Amino acid sequence: MKYFLCSFLICLSFTFVVAQQASQNDSTYIIQDSVLIPTKSGVQISAIIVRKKSNTGPLPTILFYTTYNQGKTDDYFAKVSADKDFVGIVAYARGIRTDLNNYAPYEHESTDIYDIIEWISKQSWCNGEIGMYSGSYTGFSQWSAVKNIHPALKTIVPQVAVMPGFDTPLENNVEQNLGLYWPHENIYKRDPIRRSLPFEWFEEGFAWNRLDSAAGYQNDIFQNWLKHNTYDDYWKSLVPSPEEYAKIDIPVLTTTGYYDGAQLGAVQYFKLHTKYNKNANHYLVIGPYDHWGGQRRAATNLMGYEIDGIANISMMDLAFQWFDYILKGRPKPEILKDKINYQVMGTNKWFHASSMQNINNDTLTFYLNHNSLSDQKPKKKRFEKQTVDFKDRENQNNYYTPEIIFDSLDSSNGLVFRTEPFEKEFAINGSFTGNLFATINKKDMDVSMALYELMPNGKYFYLTRYVGRASYAKDNSKRQLLIPNKKESVPFHNTRFVSKKISKGSSLIVLLNINKSPFEIINYGTGKPVAEENINDAGEPLQIKWHNESYIKVPIWKD
Repeated sequence: MKYFLCSFLICLSFTFVVAQQASQNDSTYIIQDSVLIPTKSGVQISAIIVRKKSNTGPLPTILFYTTYNQGKTDDYFAKVSADKDFVGIVAYARGIRTDLNNYAPYEHESTDIYDIIEWISKQSWCNGEIGMYSGSYTGFSQWSAVKNIHPALKTIVPQVAVMPGFDTPLENNVEQNLGLYWPHENIYKRDPIRRSLPFEWFEEGFAWNRLDSAAGYQNDIFQNWLKHNTYDDYWKSLVPSPEEYAKIDIPVLTTTGYYDGAQLGAVQYFKLHTKYNKNANHYLVIGPYDHWGGQRRAATNLMGYEIDGIANISMMDLAFQWFDYILKGRPKPEILKDKINYQVMGTNKWFHASSMQNINNDTLTFYLNHNSLSDQKPKKKRFEKQTVDFKDRENQNNYYTPEIIFDSLDSSNGLVFRTEPFEKEFAINGSFTGNLFATINKKDMDVSMALYELMPNGKYFYLTRYVGRASYAKDNSKRQLLIPNKKESVPFHNTRFVSKKISKGSSLIVLLNINKSPFEIINYGTGKPVAEENINDAGEPLQIKWHNESYIKVPIWKD
């Protein structure tokens, strides 16, 4: 990478001359755009600073650090802070709005944000106290920043925070085409990829690592990420280590949603922080929200589901209530009655618990036995067969549904298992786990499993889903291929948190399948790097025996 150079003495002292455009003035704000904040690396960071004219003294400062450049609308996030009597700053990842040759997603946030905060804390308009907020990549950046906490950073509000390598651009070691689309659209700012590309890849069967060339160029970010298809030291170095989690002593507020694609990462940060720091001052708020609702405002109709009225809150408003509490000494937000605050869908109530262990008081165990979910371990061993022909591109095995509530279940060549109707209502609270036992004729497979409630009215309610690569099921940092024609254990535990009242007369449904769709990588089972496999590697169809020792565990709360 190329770097802007500055003298050693200037870098050490942080007594920089800030390059900026002429301030934009109106009746309300003082806006400084294209401010260049220096860092010790010599690479300058572009920023927007907004202050309200009526505030003349130093104030707490809210930093919105982003990798996205949306143009004229970006100062909105700084204005929101200024309107609430903070100084608002939008700072861009290195290379954004400057020189993209310096850009490397996720890799420099820890050091760059430390230097940004150092610079902010020395400005006359800052009172020396700084908070950070917002979601997705910006949520991740806050966790990277607290690997080495600057003394002026007093709190973070990571919302829907991704955990690189853990939930994006691969989830449980299964690559998503987000790895290509995200840098293409958000960083390189190229014309949109043609809508037909995923279907061309699916139908022609060329290797996943050629997706970028099929889009017309080499996408260096995509190719770099493909080199790291395990949760290896590259990914782990981007977020706090156990020792660093133990030292995070500033207050933290995490927000996410049951239908947030980044929920796995957002909740994992909470789990690891509270695991390694027993005194962690960390609150979690989670409810019926998608990636947007978990960081901005809830959708009253979420993919066809009318959320409970009490869940209709603004996570952005909550963030600033938190800042008022931490930075201005005002009352704690009312919703934060305990460390975990979750809305049980169908109850119109928020519930509160001191730890993940206290959100449920029982666990239901169901065995996948002959199309049923049985609460009794089968006495007679048997198995269900499934065949997946990866050469067949007329059909897809696809879990995806655009709505949460629907009339019929498309099994897409998968196996459906169902409980008997429940005689009493209860609430699912938490993440389902389990262990699959399978015998296959290949060395690997990507498992897809979805959980539904079949309601008394005959409609299906989509609860959550698991996807994962069998060869990483025991250790996401080490590939352990399956032995063909040998019964193997495929445990799973990294699934999304969900909370919903399950009505009397409802049943739970598990749809068990193998990934084969245009929108996620296809694992042909050869044992080679999956991104290098193509349809010529398909060979004979995948033959699976799903043994009835397989089970799921569903955490619940029952009165």
